[in-house]
Amino acid sequence: MLTALALLTFNLAAHEAPRVLPLAEAALGAQPVSITAVANPRSPGGPHDFSSEGDYWWPDPRKPQGPYIRRDGETNPDNFVAHRRLMFAFARDACALLAAYDLTRDERFARSAVDQLRVWFVNPATKMNSNLQYAQAIQGVCTGRATGLIDTVHLAEVALGIRRLQGSPAYDAATAHAVNQWFREYLHWLQTHPYGIEEGKADNNHGVCWTLQAACFALLLDDETTLADCRRRFKEVILPKQMAPDGSFPRELARTKAYGYSIFNLDVMTALAVVLSTPQENLLTWQLPDGRTMVRGVEFLAPFLADKSKWTRPPDVLYWQEWPVRQPALLFGALAAGREDWLTLWKSLPGDPAVEEVRRNFPIRYPTLWLRQP
Repeated sequence: MLTALALLTFNLAAHEAPRVLPLAEAALGAQPVSITAVANPRSPGGPHDFSSEGDYWWPDPRKPQGPYIRRDGETNPDNFVAHRRLMFAFARDACALLAAYDLTRDERFARSAVDQLRVWFVNPATKMNSNLQYAQAIQGVCTGRATGLIDTVHLAEVALGIRRLQGSPAYDAATAHAVNQWFREYLHWLQTHPYGIEEGKADNNHGVCWTLQAACFALLLDDETTLADCRRRFKEVILPKQMAPDGSFPRELARTKAYGYSIFNLDVMTALAVVLSTPQENLLTWQLPDGRTMVRGVEFLAPFLADKSKWTRPPDVLYWQEWPVRQPALLFGALAAGREDWLTLWKSLPGDPAVEEVRRNFPIRYPTLWLRQP
């Protein structure tokens, strides 16, 4: 992982503590609830199987009882998203606790975080099965899809946070073994199931999210083989196939929510570069032969994050007003390129968005979990 704050004089831990600690205190009182608490009546999966339905799929007005049809960017509020909401809540609370423990070494936070982990990954009555067989189903079309694997992108930050529990008495060996086994099984499923193989080949934000998950899970598991494969994917597939010479992402710009998707893809791609960097190689500044680099991606988008009125494309069909928030790409880019203006902009944006759709596309909430402190 990238070492933080190499080029700017900025104490990230001190800056984050006033935000993180109140969130962690609130999470201490949160009752962990897993997907077993709510069933999707339309899913063939069991109580331990994660289920969701594709956002942009709607009844066909010409055939109301027939297969759903796609309306890109338009979220159907009647589709099943309860498991996704439970996972967001878990990731939000668990990562707040893990970040707070990392900042303070206060065992209260560690104990509560471990309770959360046990509910989701250890206890037989409540744990989630380590696959995504039934994610982003489409009524009348399929019971699950490869694209559903993006629903667990929030677990990437959880995996990084778990690493910060090292040395805590609350994280006993049996729990650590069980948690690691869950992530090992899920990583294997991502790498071998047809859904995982297909998703890993996606040439848009889905492929980046697959690789981010694989990299974070591999880091938790000390899986150097997977980490090496993820670095290869980043250098040979993701960066050259997704970024245009000007730093934009053409596949995301073609969407009906081009602004939001561009932001999301830049965030997860810069986070991936952070996770895959080593002391010998910073993938945020690593360049393709034609000069494309993740810093160029931030250079393209940062002016539109600073002033959305400069965006030259149509406004997003939904959630146009809710972006931007405190996009991690600004922080990661600032630290890599020494750009005080990007850091200042990052500080000025809201760090804890309230709108559900924005939270869903904001999987890097606690940057101290992503950056090694000096």
